[in-house]
Order: sequence, then C-alpha cells, then structure tokens
Amino acid sequence: MIEANKKFSVFANPKMSGGKRAKEKASRIAIYILLGVISIIWILPFLYLLIQSFAVNYQANLIIPNEWTFNNYKTLITDSVYPFWRWYINTLVIALIVSVLNTVLTLISAYAFSRLRFRTRKGYMKIILVIGMFPGFLGMIVTYYMLKQIGLANGMPGLFGLVLVYISGCVMNYYVAKGFFDTISKSLDEAAMIDGANKNTIFWKVIMPLSKPIVVYTILLAFTAPWGDYMLASVMAGGHTELYNVAVGLQQMLSKEAGTTYFPVFCAAGVVVSIPIMILFFLLQGYYVEGVTGGAVKG
Repeated sequence: MIEANKKFSVFANPKMSGGKRAKEKASRIAIYILLGVISIIWILPFLYLLIQSFAVNYQANLIIPNEWTFNNYKTLITDSVYPFWRWYINTLVIALIVSVLNTVLTLISAYAFSRLRFRTRKGYMKIILVIGMFPGFLGMIVTYYMLKQIGLANGMPGLFGLVLVYISGCVMNYYVAKGFFDTISKSLDEAAMIDGANKNTIFWKVIMPLSKPIVVYTILLAFTAPWGDYMLASVMAGGHTELYNVAVGLQQMLSKEAGTTYFPVFCAAGVVVSIPIMILFFLLQGYYVEGVTGGAVKG
C-alpha cells in the first residue's frame, strides 16, 4: 500500500519528481567538482617534487626546468656528504621492526580489552584515553634523558632506543582494533572453548584469520609512523650523520649552506622515499579502508 502511494504521488506530480532529480544531479556534480579540485591541490606538490627531481639546477622562478637530467638520482647513491642510502636503510630497518612489534602488541592488547573482563579493564581504558590526548613530544626531553642514563641515547645504541620509544606507546592505539574485534561474534570464541581451545589458541587460530583488514591497517599505521618521524629521530641521533633517518637527513639537505645546491637532489630523495608508502597503500588500500570502517563501528 505504501509503495503504491509513493508511485501514485510521483506520477501525480511529475514536475516535483523531475525537480528533485535535477537537484540531486546538480549536487552530485558539485561534489565531484569539489573532490576533483581537492585532488588536484593534493597532487600538485608531488608533481612539483617529481619535476624538480630532474632539474639540472634549482631556479626558484621556474616550475618546469630548462634542462633535465637523471644525475640527481645518481647523486643519492654516490654522494659522500649526505649518505642518503645509509639513512634509507636505517629508516627501513627501524620501520620494519617497529611495524612487526607494534602490530603484535597492539592486536594482543585490543583483543584483551575486547574479550576479557577484569576488574581494572575500564580504568585502564580511561587512563589510556586521557594520556593519548597529550602530544607525545611533551615528554621527549624526559624520555631522552632516561634513555641516556641507560646508554640508549647517542650513537648506534640510539637506534635501539628509538625502536624502544616507538613500541612503548603502541598499546595506546588499541581502540580501532578493539572496535573491529567487537564486531566478531563471541560465539566463535565459545565454540572454540568447547572444543578445548584456550585464549591464546582462539586469538591466533580463530580471530586472526578473520581480522586481515585490521592487521593490515595496524601494520601500515605502525610502518608510516617511524618513516616520517623527525623530532624524536633528530634528538636520538645525537648529531651522528650516519645514524639519521630519511626525515632528518633530508632536512639537512635544505640547510642554509646546501639548500640551493642540493634542492634537486632533495626532490629526487623525496620521490624515492615516497615510493614504498605509495606502493603499500595502493596494494592494501581495500584492507585499510575496511579496517578503519570496521573498527569504527563500536568503541
């Protein structure tokens, strides 16, 4: 009856129906235009970086260079003043270690908050939520002096200290994974427990195979955090050039002494640094979106 009334009202007043359709079509076109403009604004800096990476010399008044060359990419390998590939390897090793450890610790913590019920559960969750509201750099100096006391601040030990700092606060990112685990039916846990499985077996054998989106999301989040970190990495390096990560190293290329000379090389390095992140996101973007939306369903 309701469907019949809707159809009758549409045919009874075709001008109103056509007007609504026209408004809907116009709103969609406006949204597409807005999204297109935003996309162009976002991609322009990368295009400028890509174009300038082939420039022979930096000229501030030219967007497109007069001469093109691949020597800037060769300089990244051969230059001894700024050992880019050493920075790149440092960053890659740190990012891989941190992504693995952060993913395991975050997912285990999220599963515990989602499935286990213990007396201090809500208290811990509230404390973590409040602490997460404060910027991490507020405790950077204190963290540095604490690591300095145990010999993990300067030189090669500083890299281990950097990894320790990155993984120490990973549990505070539990909430998205917890929201995803909340969407998985608890009847699966109960069925596994009837068959004799413990919590450890349930987590690895039952929950993890169903949680590929949130695993991918956590890995990407944990990988990109140390990849682009500058403040903490610059403090922990302690002035040792060979221990810089790519963010700190590229900043040195834009220093007052070398900014103009090394700007095309800096652009080439920026392109090389962005390639692994882009590949990861393009290959795993479906899982990434599904992990974010699935984790946002419940708190």
